[in-house]
Amino acid sequence: MTKQARAGAAPPGMGAEWVRWNRAGDLGGTELLSARFVRHRFAPHAHDTAVIALIEDGGERFVHRGQEHVATAGSLIVIAAGEVHTGERASAAGWAYRAFYPGAGVLDALLDAPGGVPPAALAFPRPVLRDPPLFSRLRSLHRLLHASSDALHRASAWQQAMGALLLRHAARALPTVGAEPAAVRRAQELLRNDLAGRCTLHELARAVGLSPWYLNRAFSRAVGMPPHAWRNQWRLAQAKTLLRQGMPPAEVAVQLGFADQSHLHRHFKRAFGVTPGVFAQRKTVQDAEARRG
Repeated sequence: MTKQARAGAAPPGMGAEWVRWNRAGDLGGTELLSARFVRHRFAPHAHDTAVIALIEDGGERFVHRGQEHVATAGSLIVIAAGEVHTGERASAAGWAYRAFYPGAGVLDALLDAPGGVPPAALAFPRPVLRDPPLFSRLRSLHRLLHASSDALHRASAWQQAMGALLLRHAARALPTVGAEPAAVRRAQELLRNDLAGRCTLHELARAVGLSPWYLNRAFSRAVGMPPHAWRNQWRLAQAKTLLRQGMPPAEVAVQLGFADQSHLHRHFKRAFGVTPGVFAQRKTVQDAEARRG
């Protein structure tokens, strides 16, 4: 019922890579992904939302919190916002999966969290889960959000499926105790404002009052990647926001300090498995209904 953005050959051909993106505007802008990957490898990256993925075929191998994991068909992968991870096939046939990228605050709302609590405060102690009833419920929810525009049905199914996930498997993460949390936060603020990428590690360290070596180590320990890699991930997150708002990829590349559109294209595809142009084509189920009405 919805126009879907695609990459690669048309599904469901075995061995063909394909991607479908959709967006649920009525659920805080939650993004919905369906995909099969065979050759693609996700570079270390993080999302500005939680990731809830359902492996439907094959298996995915990934590194998360410094440990390697393999999720096979029937498994759930759950990763909190901001946590660095990779992704690649665990077998020659690759893997097919569905994923939710919940909009800001929609998972916290299920736990009656106070406003302003950052999504990263929600943690999942185990990144790979075997919970067949929950897997079935979440897969039904994913299909429903593609097929139905009934707002009440969509909201009720969301509450039931995601509520079950959080009750069974989520936890509230205590603030990370690092050696220099204030310095890391200040460094992140400076990097957000350095879109052109001119700030050196020595300049960043001097600005926060640490040595370059110590800042690099403290930053990596706190966020899972060194400062330059974190800045690239932040820019990619901002690129998704601008693309959602309708800005052309070429303009996004310029605004966010990428060398050119191909530079943005390369990093975006490595991180998210889809190009900026394909990502920008996504339509919501509600959009499709409005056009037919």
